[in-house]
Amino acid sequence: MKTDSIFYRIFQTDPGILFELLGQSPDRAQGYEFKSVEIKQVAFRIDGVFLPTPEASDLTIWFVEVQFQRDPAFYQRFFSEIYLYLNLHPETVDWQAVVIFPKRSIEPDYPHVFRANLNSDQVHRVYLEDLDESVDSLGVGLMQLIVADSGDTATQAQALLSRVQPQEQTNPRFAAIMELIETIVVYKFPQLSREEIESMLGLSELKQTKVYQEALDEGRQEEGQSLILRLLTRRIGDVAPELRSQIRALSLVQIEALGEALLDFKQPADLVNWLQDHRSE
Repeated sequence: MKTDSIFYRIFQTDPGILFELLGQSPDRAQGYEFKSVEIKQVAFRIDGVFLPTPEASDLTIWFVEVQFQRDPAFYQRFFSEIYLYLNLHPETVDWQAVVIFPKRSIEPDYPHVFRANLNSDQVHRVYLEDLDESVDSLGVGLMQLIVADSGDTATQAQALLSRVQPQEQTNPRFAAIMELIETIVVYKFPQLSREEIESMLGLSELKQTKVYQEALDEGRQEEGQSLILRLLTRRIGDVAPELRSQIRALSLVQIEALGEALLDFKQPADLVNWLQDHRSE
């Protein structure tokens, strides 16, 4: 199963899940954006970084690594990437790191030289096999579904879906998580078609309802807004908070139009002008 892409989608959909794994409030994620960070000088990319937004009160950066294959040199690489990032970004106020292993046997025997890092309060190791099954959290449940045995996958997926009350199904977060549940099951049963999986999970009728379609569209709109903000940052630098607010108020059609237009942007003024021209649409 393509675990890296699955986890990336999970944290993109609901960043609060990371903090739930650490036993903290998911509300901590409200001031963060989850993204990959490219370090051009050495041509590599850190795939999981929670960067505080410009208006965030907590400026701690969170580095996240998902490690599902045993790699004896994992910690050498992981801490090298972190300290290289810190060297290139001296403005960093504070940092935390989270490593997610499916089970303890995957973690490499860490060298003595990393004892200060691994025994500090800055580095957190999560073992999915140790997660409490009684925790009533969709996010934690998604993590458990990823490492579930094939024989238990359908039952656990159905149990996750049943946790959501009918009145919550209009929430775009639910629609996005339901898509993730379905995607995880697709990866686990590659021999089945998506239609067969929808039938197995009892999703066919629900996905045809108007409330689900509206929730899914709203979720796609939020995802599109986040993507546009990341692309704009790469294109013209940091986007001012007042411009971010205007972007988050755009419709899905406007978001798609901005996605095409930003390819020609060369400076922040181009974004300001575009928003002014499309304000009344």
